This record gives sequence, C-alpha cells and structure tokens, in this order.
Amino acid sequence: MNARTSEKNRKTSETEISVKLNIDGTEERKINTGIGLLDHMLDLFAFWGHFDLEITVKKGDFNIDIHHTNEDVGIVLGQAFNEALGDKKGINRIGSASVPMEEVVAGVAIDISGRGSLSFPGDPGFHSSKKESYEFEYAKHFFDAFAKHLGMNLNINIKGINPDLHTTLEPVFKALGLAMDQATQIDPRRKGIPSTKGVID
Repeated sequence: MNARTSEKNRKTSETEISVKLNIDGTEERKINTGIGLLDHMLDLFAFWGHFDLEITVKKGDFNIDIHHTNEDVGIVLGQAFNEALGDKKGINRIGSASVPMEEVVAGVAIDISGRGSLSFPGDPGFHSSKKESYEFEYAKHFFDAFAKHLGMNLNINIKGINPDLHTTLEPVFKALGLAMDQATQIDPRRKGIPSTKGVID
C-alpha cells in the first residue's frame, strides 16, 4: 500500500498554517496552533485516531481574536486528509464512535462521501466560562471547515451537561479520532472505491 501522507501549507493575509499527516502513523504528534485548548483537543484526536500529525501555525491574527486561526486549521487539516486519502480506494468510508467523560457522552458518525456537511448541536449555554478564550461556537466553526474541506458528512451529538467546556469537547474529539480511524482503514475485501457510483469526489 502506498504511503497515505500529506503536507499542506496555507497562507493568507490573516494566517499561515502547515500540516503534516500520516494516516497510518504511530501517534506521533506535534501540534502548535497558538490556541491551547485546540492543541489539546487535536492531540487527543490524533492519539485516538493513531495518526501522525504535525500542525504549525506560523502566523495568526491573534491580536484580533482566534476565529480565523481556529477555522483555518480546520480547513488545512481537511485538505490534508483529503489529499492523503487520494481516490479513497478500499477505505471503509463510514465510521462511528461514542465516548463518555463524566456526565457527557459524545457520539460521532462520519461518512467520507465527498459531500461535506456538518450536524452539530447548538450551545445549550451551560458553560460557566470560556476556556483560554475558546468558545463552544469556535468548535462548530472548526468542525464545519474540517468536514467541508475533507468532503465528509460529520454528525456530532452531545448528551449530558457539564459546566466545563473542556469536559464537553474532549469526548467529541476522542470520538472523532476513533471514527476517523475506522473510516480511513482499508478493508481488504473492498477491491475498489467504496461507492456504488464508482467514484468519491
């Protein structure tokens, strides 16, 4: 099997971001987005997905806020996975996982179908405070960018209430890693592209 790796760089007037990805990795991780909570969440994502992942934000417009950097990391990560998967021949394509953390249970279901979309719950407003300037809505923007630039149907459900944003988001990123690992694995029974159309685009 050819190496399923990718190196992506994106430079705009607002941000400059590089991503190195190996889907069939050994959980080697080096993540520095300049956003502490996002770094931790992406570290969990790569660990549970068994990916090698390096993300470096060389420039971000943090003097304004973290919105653009957060969203642009999602864009580049989605592009990296899309490139590393190539024509997606032989992959499972579909994956799902459920992960608990204290009162919270996160469920993630994905389909790498070529059609990027996100279903994400609205913020129920129970968070007592922001975490390092990160907000629930920023997570939605990250997942939306990631899903659309990978070409993935991403459905996230969160059950249970915890006032801590960290506790709410951690099981989501863990479940996403597990679901992505499942969906990107090669099924030896599948001889071609996992679509009755014969193509995923």
